[in-house]
Amino acid sequence: MKTNYHLCFLFVLWLIAVSCTKPAQEISTTEESVRAGQSAVQDNESQKNIVQTAVASPDHSTLVSALKAAEYVDALSNAGPFTVFAPTNEAFDKLPKGTLEDLTKPENKLKLQDILEYHVYVGVIRASMIQGTMNLNQVNGKNVILTKDDDKIKANGANIIGTVPTSNGIIYVTDAVLLPH
Repeated sequence: MKTNYHLCFLFVLWLIAVSCTKPAQEISTTEESVRAGQSAVQDNESQKNIVQTAVASPDHSTLVSALKAAEYVDALSNAGPFTVFAPTNEAFDKLPKGTLEDLTKPENKLKLQDILEYHVYVGVIRASMIQGTMNLNQVNGKNVILTKDDDKIKANGANIIGTVPTSNGIIYVTDAVLLPH
């Protein structure tokens, strides 16, 4: 009888051990996946974050390219919360010819980062929170002036043409690129 208990006990231990281990291919990681940040996390169930929302928007491909050039994709994929002023492709087209191409060169990465940081506020400012005129201190240390007149919101004079809540903040779609002064 004791032998049967021992065999059962060993069998149960073996089942536990087998069920708790994964094949090597499931737990191995490549160097690339280890270096990838939050943007590499695959989640098709939850509300999209700021970067996932921008990537899914055909109107923000230029912004996404700029975020990649500045290496800010992972920063805006993190928990936040953030308020992001997201210029449309048309807004970038309003810049003087060659400006964007120049900013995305590796030697101008710091300039591009400064401009992109000027579009990000740490914290969530919902439209219902905006009253009259507000100064928001952006990530780059400079202020953006938000104004609300009736239901019309502007950031440094740029029209807010859409609002998109995300899992890590809020996006205000703008019709102009905000430039630090």
